[in-house]
Amino acid sequence: MPRSRVDGTRERSRDAPQFTATPTVRDDEGVPMTGQQMTGAQALVESLKHAGAEVVFGLPGGCILPAYDALVDAQGLRHVLVRHEQGAGHAASGYAHATGEVGVCLATSGPGATNLITAIADAQMDSIPLVAITGQVGSQFIGTDAFQEADIVGMTMPVTKHNFLVKSPDEIPTVIKQAFHIASTGRPGAVLVDVTKDAQQGMTEFGWPESLDLPGYRPDPRPHGKQIREAARLLLEAQRPVFLLGGGVLRGRASREVGELIDVAGAPFVTTLMGRGALPDSHPSHLGMPGMHGTVAAVSALQRADLIVNIGARFDDRVTGVLESFAPGATIVHADIDPAEISKNLETAVPIVGQAAEVARVLTAELRERLAVADERHYEAWWNTLTMLRDNYPLGWTETEDGFTAPQKVISRIGALSGPDSIFVAGVGQHQMWSSQFIEYEQPSSWINSGGLGTMGYSVPAAMGAKVGQPSKVVWSIDGDGCFQMTNQELATCVINDIPIKVAIINNSSLGMVRQWQNLFYDQRYSHTDLNTGHGTRRIPDFVKLADAYGAVGLRCERDEDIDATIAQAMEINDRPVVVDFTVSADAMVWPMVPAGVSNDEIQIAQGMSPEWERDI
Repeated sequence: MPRSRVDGTRERSRDAPQFTATPTVRDDEGVPMTGQQMTGAQALVESLKHAGAEVVFGLPGGCILPAYDALVDAQGLRHVLVRHEQGAGHAASGYAHATGEVGVCLATSGPGATNLITAIADAQMDSIPLVAITGQVGSQFIGTDAFQEADIVGMTMPVTKHNFLVKSPDEIPTVIKQAFHIASTGRPGAVLVDVTKDAQQGMTEFGWPESLDLPGYRPDPRPHGKQIREAARLLLEAQRPVFLLGGGVLRGRASREVGELIDVAGAPFVTTLMGRGALPDSHPSHLGMPGMHGTVAAVSALQRADLIVNIGARFDDRVTGVLESFAPGATIVHADIDPAEISKNLETAVPIVGQAAEVARVLTAELRERLAVADERHYEAWWNTLTMLRDNYPLGWTETEDGFTAPQKVISRIGALSGPDSIFVAGVGQHQMWSSQFIEYEQPSSWINSGGLGTMGYSVPAAMGAKVGQPSKVVWSIDGDGCFQMTNQELATCVINDIPIKVAIINNSSLGMVRQWQNLFYDQRYSHTDLNTGHGTRRIPDFVKLADAYGAVGLRCERDEDIDATIAQAMEINDRPVVVDFTVSADAMVWPMVPAGVSNDEIQIAQGMSPEWERDI
C-alpha cells in the first residue's frame, strides 16, 4: 500500500511509472487470480483491486447487478452504499482530492448513469482523478430504446477525459487498467467505463495486463530546457513579478517543489480558489486569492505585474475578469501539463508544458545557477507597494445591520478552533467564498470545493468521501442551507457506515449568492431566493430535527456568544455525524468583489467603495 505523506496524501514515487506490472494476485485462500476462469463481473472486481482501488461508492440497479453480486465475495475492496448516484460521484471526488488516489463510483444504466453526469463533469472541470463505472443494457439491445437504456458514453463524451464501452468480458482488465492510468496521469480527469450486462455475465480467463498500449497518449512531465531558461531570465529582469498558483500544483503533488521555487525567486504569489493550501497561507510571500472575490493585494498585484508566472492555473474568467483589461502590462509565462490550456484564454509569451513539480524543480535549479553568478533583482519597490496594500486592505467584515450573526464570524471560528490539520469541504455560493477567505489553509488538500462547475450539493457527499479517505482527520462540510437540501440524504450513508463528518450549515434562509446579485444588480428584487429555513421563518425543514431523523446529532446556534461553545460541542462528538444549524444574517455579502463583466481594476471592497488606487500606488 502507498505510504502516507506528511501533507496527508498517499504517495507513489514520482520517478517510477504510475502503474507497473503487477505480480500474480492470490485470493484469501492462496488461489492465483491471473489465469482463472471467472465471470466478467468478477473480473471487474479483481481489476479494480489490481488497479489499487480500496473503496467504491455506488448504488445498484439491474444492469450492474452482476458486478454487485461479485462484490459479495470481494475481499479488500470496500463498497459504500450511497442514497443517490450524484452522491457517489461527489464522494469519489472528495476521496480522490483528500488522498491523491483515483476515486471510483459505480451506478447502473439509464437514470443511474445519468445521475452521475453532474459529478463526472464536476470532477473533469477540477482535474480530479475519477473512474465512473456504469452498467449498460445487453449489447444486443443497444440502440433499441430498451428499458433503462441511455447512451451514457455519448452523453459524457464532452465532460470526460476519455470513456469506454465494454461489450466483452475479455476486455475488462485492460480497459480498467487504461482507465486508471488515463484518469491519474498527465492532467487528471474523469474516465467513464460503461460495461454491458452480457459482458459482466460472460466467462473469461482473467489476466492483468503487464503493459499499456495507448497510442497517442504520452503525457511527458519534463519541460523544455529552452523555455525554462527564458522563464528564469524574465524573472530576474522583472520589476513586478507575481506567481499565480492553481490547482495543478496540488494535482501534481508539487507543493514542496513550488515552495522551494518561491523561496529562491523571492517574488510574491497568489493562490487561486482551486490552489488554496498549495502553499501555506502564512508564507510571507502570499498575497491571498485573486479574482472575483480575491484580496485587494492579490488582484492588484496581477493587474500591475510586469511578469506573471502561472503554474497550473487556467486563467479562467473568475480570475481574469474582462480578458482585454487583465494584467495589461504583464508578460505571461504559463506552465501546465495540459498544452490545450496554454494560450487558450490569454496569449502566452513563454509556454512550458510539464508537470508542476518538475517545472518548479528545474526552474529553481536554473535560478540558483544564475543567482550564483549575479543577483540583479530589484523587487524592493514592488514589495513596498504590495505590503502597503496588504496592510491597508485586509480581509474583514462589518457587523450586520439586523443584529444577527455574521456568517464570516462563524466560519472563521470553525477554522480557528478546528485547526490546520482539518479538512474543510464547501458547497457553492457565499459560504464557499467566505470559507476560502476566512479559514487559513496551511496544508495541501485541506480545502476541497467545486471550483470549475460550481455544483450545489457538492459538500456533504464530498466530505463523506474525504473522511473515508482520511479517517483520522476532522472533516467539516461547510454548506449553505440551499446546497445542503440537495444532497443531505447522504447523512444516512454517513450514519450507517460510521463516517462521522461535521456539517456546518451557514443558514441565511436564502440562496445567498443569488440574493447578493439580486441586491446589487436587480434593484433588490428578491425573486425566489427565500428558502424559509432561518430567523423568523417556518423553518422548513428544521435542520436539527432532520439530523435527528437521520440518526445524526443536530445542534443549533443563533447567538454570537454561543459560537465557540457550539463548535467545541461538535468537535467532541466523533461517533456519528454532527449537523450544526448556524442561523445567520441574510444581509451579509461577500467582499471584495469584482462584478461580472468588468475589469479587475473595478474591484470593490464594499458596496460603492473601491480602493483609492491613485493615492495608494
